[in-house]
Amino acid sequence: MSSQLSRIFSPLRAGNGNQLNRTRSLFFDSANSRAGLVLQSQSTDVYQNLALEDWIDAHVDLQQRSILLLWRNRPVVVIGRHQNPWTECNLSAMRRLGIPLARRRSGGGTVYHDLGNLNMTFFASKKGYDRQRNLKVVTEALRRLRPELAVQSTERFDILLNGHYKISGTASRLSRKSSYHHCTLLHSADRSALSSLLRPSCPHIQSNATPSIPSPVTNLTDHAPSLEWEELLDALVQQYNREFGLSCMSTMVDPTNESSFPGVSNMAAELRSWEWTFGKTPKFSIETQLELMDEQLDARCSASLHMEVKSGRVESCRLDITEDWLPLKLSKQLTDILIGERFCPHRVAASAAELLRPESGRLYRRLHNLCEAVVAVMD
Repeated sequence: MSSQLSRIFSPLRAGNGNQLNRTRSLFFDSANSRAGLVLQSQSTDVYQNLALEDWIDAHVDLQQRSILLLWRNRPVVVIGRHQNPWTECNLSAMRRLGIPLARRRSGGGTVYHDLGNLNMTFFASKKGYDRQRNLKVVTEALRRLRPELAVQSTERFDILLNGHYKISGTASRLSRKSSYHHCTLLHSADRSALSSLLRPSCPHIQSNATPSIPSPVTNLTDHAPSLEWEELLDALVQQYNREFGLSCMSTMVDPTNESSFPGVSNMAAELRSWEWTFGKTPKFSIETQLELMDEQLDARCSASLHMEVKSGRVESCRLDITEDWLPLKLSKQLTDILIGERFCPHRVAASAAELLRPESGRLYRRLHNLCEAVVAVMD
């Protein structure tokens, strides 16, 4: 992280405590009812930042004000509200690298965030919802900074560089009276991580979940190496003020501060939960062939697996396998322990270990091989 970036997004010092305590007055003071706000989150935790979005949307009257929130995250994969994580990202690689998964409340596709990616959230009334106008803030700011960069927004509300490379993607959420539109901006993100993590874990899934549309991406610094974070953020704030006729100064906010944002910690905890991240996945099914092998006898067998998954848990499961390979009783016991279990390789592996305990010899080998094959489908 550059020293400039550290200054822009550094934790607030003790001397700024009064500023934090005044945060709520920025939202609710009647004297500011028509003012715009530009906020910068001091957190790099995705769940805290998504919770801050939810808090603003739920608690601030956006009928007479607009807000721009600037925020960044440590490495994380973020999926849309209606997406299936098993078809969108490489969950096993993410576990190995310690990279978390988050599900946001807006729609749209899957994205990779790290400290080289800037997130911008435009809050407005539902009537004032205008994604193209918001993207104009970004494109005009970039044109003023680097006129040589050919940037343009698209009908899909992305921003392209040189008519080909995606540097910004969009998602949004509309409530009864309010709206927010958030977009990314690739400054200097790890593109190798992006490409390796945004690929499916389970290729055999059949689902009506919203799929992501892959696009070639690039960083701004790949084309403008001298572009610093400080000048980028300053340009965005200036253009936001220019576009909406405002004169906002940026205010640093701490999304973990309960005195400023009461209840925000509970919002973040919900976003961290398995029930939200995986349990909100639209219903899907898996139908695939399992290739089994008894290496000691150099024998092979093929089994058919059909599984229905609802709310992230196995709702039904059928295994078709010849009885001369494995007794029906054992394959039925395996499907029985799967039903109601989370669609999770570690949970299923632990349950399968208990099933294997009383077996030995040929039956143990073949049941173990079958359990491994089923777990591999989930991993």
